[in-house]
Amino acid sequence: MENFVNLNTWSSEAIESIIQLSLKLKKECKNNIPHELLKGKNVGMVFDKSSLRTRVSFEVGINQLGAHAIVLGSSAGKLGEREPVSDFARVSSRYVDGLVVRTYEEARVEELAQHATVPIINALTDESHPCQALGDMQTLLEHWGQLKDNILVYVGDSNNVVRSLMKASCRLGLKMRIASPEGYQFDREEIAWGEEQGFSFHTDPKEAVEGAHAIYTDVWTSMGQEEEKERRLKAFQGYEVNDDLLSYAHDEVKVLHCLPAHRGEEISHEVIEGPHSIVFDQAENRLHIQKAIMATLFK
Repeated sequence: MENFVNLNTWSSEAIESIIQLSLKLKKECKNNIPHELLKGKNVGMVFDKSSLRTRVSFEVGINQLGAHAIVLGSSAGKLGEREPVSDFARVSSRYVDGLVVRTYEEARVEELAQHATVPIINALTDESHPCQALGDMQTLLEHWGQLKDNILVYVGDSNNVVRSLMKASCRLGLKMRIASPEGYQFDREEIAWGEEQGFSFHTDPKEAVEGAHAIYTDVWTSMGQEEEKERRLKAFQGYEVNDDLLSYAHDEVKVLHCLPAHRGEEISHEVIEGPHSIVFDQAENRLHIQKAIMATLFK
């Protein structure tokens, strides 16, 4: 049984297969062709963190695949609080055909996968965001026609999103540069791993985006870091993705953001609404890539 906890164990071929299935399902969706690949299945959804795109895209996707979504809200409690994760895993496995989990520590999802007898999909943890990364790869593929050897630059906090982007990029042949201020970079071990893949790490965002084919950013203050906001705003000065920063990149650079965005902080209003932005294409592709992942795992 396969799980989708992160991209560590997923091969290039498996990821490419998911993306191709997503493209097929997207085309069928646009042409009103039904694809009830999971008809009669039941999918449990656990949300320890608040959600808009993840909740709606997964629930709509489950419905379009012909399955039934069971959202476990506050009455079920946070994963691991009311009962051991192992007990939740074994009980839930008797009821549903798959579980989608958005929580804090990735160790909880790993423990869930260890004890469950149905496939588990990580819809976001503090450590990784693999569904987002694959949706982003699909979005870039649609705009570029190919992924290999294009330069993707991430500007901002070294967080769960860029960690998954790095894993996806090394599987699919993208070149990555990561620009983060001192104190907000990955640890030495992760940087060493990235450098082994041919990625580079910077503190100067203008240097990083030189000639870039795509620039990606995310909020500087993520959920659960609110008390750090003032310190982070100061540390990330000069890291806004704006027209000035874009002037250092390729003329046809694409701009990505996983949303929600704080306009005027990590990205300017002009850029997110401008001709280089593919932000809302990204948001849409969350639906299609997640359907492809579910259709592959929950069949």
